[in-house]
This record gives sequence, structure tokens and C-alpha cells, in this order.
Amino acid sequence: MDFTTLTIEFLKQLSNIFGSYGLGIIALTVIIRLAMWPLNVSQQRSMKTMQLLQPKMKAIQDRYKNNPQVMQQKMMEFYKEHKFNPMAGCLPLLIQMPIFILLYSSLMSPQFISMAGQSNFLFINRLDATLKGNAGISNDGKFSVGNRDTFSLNKNIKVYVGDEELQGAKLSNPRNALKVQGEITPGQPVDLKISLDDFNMKFSQLDKISKVEATVTDNNTREIEKVTFLRQGDILAASVPTLAAKSSFNYDVLLLVVIFGATMFLTQKIMMATNKMAQADPAQEAMQKSLGTMMPVMLTATFLFIPIPAGVLLYLISSNVIQVAQTLVINKQLDKENERKHNKNITNDSISEAKKVEAKEVKNVEPEK
Repeated sequence: MDFTTLTIEFLKQLSNIFGSYGLGIIALTVIIRLAMWPLNVSQQRSMKTMQLLQPKMKAIQDRYKNNPQVMQQKMMEFYKEHKFNPMAGCLPLLIQMPIFILLYSSLMSPQFISMAGQSNFLFINRLDATLKGNAGISNDGKFSVGNRDTFSLNKNIKVYVGDEELQGAKLSNPRNALKVQGEITPGQPVDLKISLDDFNMKFSQLDKISKVEATVTDNNTREIEKVTFLRQGDILAASVPTLAAKSSFNYDVLLLVVIFGATMFLTQKIMMATNKMAQADPAQEAMQKSLGTMMPVMLTATFLFIPIPAGVLLYLISSNVIQVAQTLVINKQLDKENERKHNKNITNDSISEAKKVEAKEVKNVEPEK
């Protein structure tokens, strides 16, 4: 079982618990953010440490600006002396990238589309929909196609020997098992075939296969249809009616893209406000401010051209909202932690600097008579 299948199964369990796949995606986001809490604390602590060390770091950079090699050496010694890792703040971002790719692959996979692709949530019509989609209807017995469309099989297929289903029959590689015979002409049936060599079965079983029932996905339009393949010599073949694909614009997905841009912009503003470097270089501060504004704009613009499923956008929006809350909570914790350390240091310094009072010897003086 691959990671995509595991993700879909886990998402299915969450949807059963919370009542919908939309809430399941939000619950998955909460679980991921909570699992990353220690890393987020480390990231925020690294930023706080950067605030305190910034003046000394700038002094080193100014002093050795004409000798980059020496400056690099001094900076490394400075990091080691203060036990500071400048890359610690990047770790949460590096971990989130594979999670994003895995969720994207899962929600775009034929397994999810056939299982829950048409699920809706709030104002979202379909969780697998992208900004520009196909107006075709799934499970209506025909595909809406373009000339260069490709197709794939769901891994769960039914193999028949006569009229009886053969249990345990599997394809070696479901993603590449389905082939298009000839060219695709919209309006004319598309011919699909599965080679018997793609089955992980014994030869004696292959000879008895009469037909296969499978869920087929058009990888370009995300439309799904249930197709019956009949035995023809060494292949299983099917002919499915087609229509010319008509593109549609999904305004619900556009709204998700806008909400994502707004939540990311808010996240960047709060991160910059809570982690503003003390005595930072004005040029550096201006550059960070510019990046904090441009990054949400650039990513939002990118999502207008890259086909991101609505479910993935829902995950990103939920992640941004939770990150804002986490940032505020963690910063309050770190501020209290630094305040306790500061007060402790002041107390220790006061005790060490206090003058020691020595007791003087008091002699008994006899009273005058």
C-alpha cells in the first residue's frame, strides 16, 4: 500500500468520524499542525534568539565586510558560542512541502475521485475541482474528452470468470495498465484496452478471464465512468461514447484562492510583527516587508494557473488560520519564558553584587562605678 492510498484511507476514516470529507480535511490539518507544534516552537524560539543576537551579528558583518571568508568563520564561531542554528526556522517549511505534495496527489488520484471527488462542503461544489474544469458529468456513460486526454484505472477492479467474480485478482500497475487504442476524436467512441500481461495472476487464471469491470478516470477532465472490458484475444477491450469537452470556470475555487491569499497575507504580517528584529538594518527590514507582501501575491497568482484541487486549498487555508493562532500562543509562551529568565538573572546578579556584611565582635564593657 503506497502513501497516497494510506492518505486516502486515513481521510476516509476522518470523514466517517466528522461527517464529511471537508471536515475530514480540516481535521487532518489540525492533526498535522499539532504534530508539528514542537518544530513551530523551535522555529519561534530561533526567531526570538535572532532578535537578541542581531546587533552582535551585524557588528561582525560590518567589521569583516571586506573579508567574506573571515566573516563566515567568525559567524560560525558566533553561532556555535551561542548554540544558535540559523536553519532551525526553515525545518517546518521543509516538512510541510512533502505533506502538500502527498495531499495534492491523493485528491487528484482516481481512488479519491471515484470515492469522494464529488463531495461538497460549505460553498465548495466538489473537493476535487480545480479553477478551470470540465462541464462533463461523471457516471453518465460517456466521457467529455479532448484530443490529447489520457485515462487511468482505479486500483479496485472486478475480474470475472464467466459470470462469477474472481476474488483477489489485481493489476501489477493500475496507473499504466490502461491504454488508448488509436486516436481520440471527440464525438466518436474512444477505444480502451487492458493487456492480460498487466495482471498479477497465473497463466491458468488468465485464460479463464471473460470480462473486467473497472472505474476509469479521464486524467485531464477528472471525469469518472464505470466501464466493462470484454475479452478479445489477449486483451480486454471497451468502447465508450464521447462528447467534446467544454471547459467551465469554478467560481467557488476562485473564492478559495482569494481566501488563501488573504490568510497567507495575514500570516506573514503577524509573523513579521511578532518577530521583528531589534535594531535591524533598514534595508534588510524593507526587503523582509516587501517579501511579506509579494510572497502571498505571487503564490495566489500561481494558483490561478496551476490546477490546485479545492480540497488542497481548503487544507492550505485551514493551515494558515491555525498557524496564526499557533504563532500568537507560542510567542506568549516564549515571552513569559524569557521574562522568567530575565528576572532570574537579575535576582542572581543582585545576590552576587550584594556586599557581605561582617559581624563585629562586641566586647563586654564593665559599667562605671
